[in-house]
Amino acid sequence: MLLAIDTGNTNVKFALVDDHGEIVQRWRIATDARRTADEYAVWLDQLIRMAGHKRGDIDAVILATVVPRALHNLQLLASRYFECEALVAGRDPVEWGIQLKVAEPQSVGADRAVNAIAAQAMAEGDKIVISFGTATTFDYIGPDGSYRGGSIAPGVNLSLDALYSAAAMLPRIAIEPPPNESVIGTTTVGQMQIGIYWGYVAMIEGMIARMKAEIGKPVTVIATGGLAILFQQHGHLFDRVEPDLTLRGLALLYRNREQK
Repeated sequence: MLLAIDTGNTNVKFALVDDHGEIVQRWRIATDARRTADEYAVWLDQLIRMAGHKRGDIDAVILATVVPRALHNLQLLASRYFECEALVAGRDPVEWGIQLKVAEPQSVGADRAVNAIAAQAMAEGDKIVISFGTATTFDYIGPDGSYRGGSIAPGVNLSLDALYSAAAMLPRIAIEPPPNESVIGTTTVGQMQIGIYWGYVAMIEGMIARMKAEIGKPVTVIATGGLAILFQQHGHLFDRVEPDLTLRGLALLYRNREQK
């Protein structure tokens, strides 16, 4: 069984992947670059057992990270507790297998490259992948699966935190759809909800429209990240929502390596 690990700026996501490439369990923990391999192991071992598995069932580990300081302890987790060497996405022997057709390919985040691999397996033709995380990213994937660039905007929760931190009179609120589609609020909290939710919907709609116009061909829009479903409920902005896109990409990357 494969353990796939996606280390983002906010959360580290773990998934157990069976021999058919299907995710059978998934867990997440807040990202902390200081967390040791031993701490990961204690937490993860309990979850694996509660799911009806055991540590010995895992014979391979693959990981992608955008937090370099977290890499060593995750590699140590694999070697010390799963008795295998962690494969790091994008590094030999698990190089991407897709072209990164951008000016600085070395700067493409591992999560975005892995998402491109998963998106290529999900849909034919040109694709736009939107990922809702610490940042909101928009990526263009060509019909051959190549990563061709994109854009980065502040994530929704990052924007909320900045608003709360910088404005003394504004309360901390959670991201949620306003009770109706009016964009004229009559309370402070209501106005904040409108600004964040419908403001992001407008940004997403605008970015998709601009990217489609620039690509100039039919495009499949795929969204991932915890907030994708929230925006899809009211905006119907995406053709597909895949919360596990990055983890699925890691599983595909591992299987592609095995088949070479």
